[in-house]
Amino acid sequence: MSEGDTGDGRPATFGEVFAVREFRPLFGTYTLSTIGDELARVALTVLVYQRTDSPLLSALTFALSFLPWAVGGPVLATFADRFPRHRVLIASDVVRALLVAAMALPGMPLALLLVLLLMVSLLAPPFESARSALMADVLEGERYAVATSLTNVSLQVAQVVGFVVAGGLVTVLDPSVVLLLDAATFLVSAVWLAATLERRPAPVAALDDGVGDGSPSSVWRDAAEGLRLIGRTPRLLSIIALLWTGTLFANAAEGIAVPLTESLGEGPAQLGVLLAANPLGVTVGGLVVARLLGTARSERLMPVLVALSLAPVLLAGLVAVAAGPGRGAYAVVVALLFVAGLGASWTIPLNVSFVQAVPAAYRGRAFGVAVSGLYGVQGLGALGAGLAAERVPPGAVVAAAGGLGLLAVVPPLLGFARTRAAVAGDGPAAGPSVS
Repeated sequence: MSEGDTGDGRPATFGEVFAVREFRPLFGTYTLSTIGDELARVALTVLVYQRTDSPLLSALTFALSFLPWAVGGPVLATFADRFPRHRVLIASDVVRALLVAAMALPGMPLALLLVLLLMVSLLAPPFESARSALMADVLEGERYAVATSLTNVSLQVAQVVGFVVAGGLVTVLDPSVVLLLDAATFLVSAVWLAATLERRPAPVAALDDGVGDGSPSSVWRDAAEGLRLIGRTPRLLSIIALLWTGTLFANAAEGIAVPLTESLGEGPAQLGVLLAANPLGVTVGGLVVARLLGTARSERLMPVLVALSLAPVLLAGLVAVAAGPGRGAYAVVVALLFVAGLGASWTIPLNVSFVQAVPAAYRGRAFGVAVSGLYGVQGLGALGAGLAAERVPPGAVVAAAGGLGLLAVVPPLLGFARTRAAVAGDGPAAGPSVS
């Protein structure tokens, strides 16, 4: 029995999860780095919009940190299975700290800033895949389910803090200072992880750098193994389809948050609050899912939660179009985005279902595929919203995202319901397991 297993099948408590020694640094560094990332993302987005007055370029800046997942995420994520996962985490943080610090150099041209941002984003796939896989290594059963809820809540809290603080900081500080704060979070994270994580061998070490048939391994072949595992498992396919589709439409409005806030007659400080509304809702919803509903009940309520994550987005867009500038309209839009966040907690039980269907030795690659698509659709959604907002009011774009999303999630929801009885290992194996 692992350190993360309760051993008697009973629901785990928050205290039992935090009692797992290696969960604490994984949880704490993830929260810290996320806060720093949101500070930098908002600062750069505002900076680009101020220089260009273009919703499309502003959305491009916001989306740039997501797009590398879509381009190279499945390949880059294989490092989480090819190398010791603790080393992947530490090395990624150190390099990102150096790159973000370079972004803070005075007089940095805008084009070079975006190139450095892209390079920082390329390190996210191996880091996130290693972190997610290591979480499943140190925690099992109900402790893993509760830890997943806590991590998702942590993500949303970090985004709330990051967005709100960023909205205030960009009004009083130079963006370079905000970027240095982000670099510091990566450095602290690297030191914390190096001091606390257990040294484990690479998950594929037992395969002698091959795939069990004498043929040499490569990042391309490892990535293909992850894709084949998902392609052969109906349960995994249904989970990923629901995750990608729901996220695409629910988060598209983030890419045009700056022009949307401006259309409501508000400024940078209110931008941070608007961006924080949805993550705050997910925080509250995540706590309910973790301790009150439980994984099984949350799965049964999935259609209701998914609808709740999209219908308020539709209403928020309609309010923005109909009301126009005015603090009353802004407050209603923020409230509706908060409610949408409550529904978005459906991703927590979905994450647990995904882990249960993936063999341990392939979690890095499988997470890489899932998260690559997740970030990819977020980036594409932000870009699509920015492109549409060049011609139509931002509120109309938000309403369209919510309405289209409600229609688009119906097929993947039906697929998820049909495969609910499936268990891990039902699909053909993608390769030998070293668990």
